[in-house]
Amino acid sequence: MTSVQQEAALSLAETHPAGNVGHMKILVIEDDLEAAVYLTKAFREAGIIADHASDGESGLFMGSENTYDVIIIDRMLPRRDGLSVISELRRKGIHTPVLILSALGQVDDRVTGLRAGGDDYLPKPYAFSELLARVEVLGRRKGTPDQDVVYRVGDLELDRLAHEVRRGGKEIALQPREFRLLEYLMKNAGQVVTRTMLLENVWDYHFDPQTNVIDVHVSRLRSKIETDVSQPLLKTIRGAGYMIKDEG
Repeated sequence: MTSVQQEAALSLAETHPAGNVGHMKILVIEDDLEAAVYLTKAFREAGIIADHASDGESGLFMGSENTYDVIIIDRMLPRRDGLSVISELRRKGIHTPVLILSALGQVDDRVTGLRAGGDDYLPKPYAFSELLARVEVLGRRKGTPDQDVVYRVGDLELDRLAHEVRRGGKEIALQPREFRLLEYLMKNAGQVVTRTMLLENVWDYHFDPQTNVIDVHVSRLRSKIETDVSQPLLKTIRGAGYMIKDEG
């Protein structure tokens, strides 16, 4: 961010405060110290609490250990790149909305960022008024956090914090995507979950509706959670999607 943009950011923050931000708290992960100082100051002038991390490892630690409404992250960071930070947060089950703020602004760059788990992407240079508006939208999208730490369906148990899955007391090793898939199914236990819902909430982007990627992952998941059991829980609802339910 140039000095002119920085001054403009402060001016905009003072004259156009964020609407309905309440006690919004954000994390800015940016290695350019001068830009970060002006950016966090601009957000604070707009009534938003803004913490700063200067590298990827620090940002990952702060984003994992603290609760934020939105995380703003650069892609090119020392110690750990931005996309790696996002992927690790998602692997840990942390779904805080993330806005990627990067000089890498080509279409392929934006697609890569969104597919890595980002919720929004704003190329540099940018107008602070737009950044502020996007942060407000992401903050509203977060809504009420899911307070459940452990999901249970029959003898199947998923611990979101420990990142563990057990059935009948026996631990089951799942890949990160399988864990997210099972987590979403168990969160919506007893309800039909469509392929579109899974694509948008587990993969974070849109596939061709005709793709078989969902079926492949569900099949792999089923083979792991329903081995040597008498009561199947994961059901395919023909023409609709999937459902996880304890019939007992």
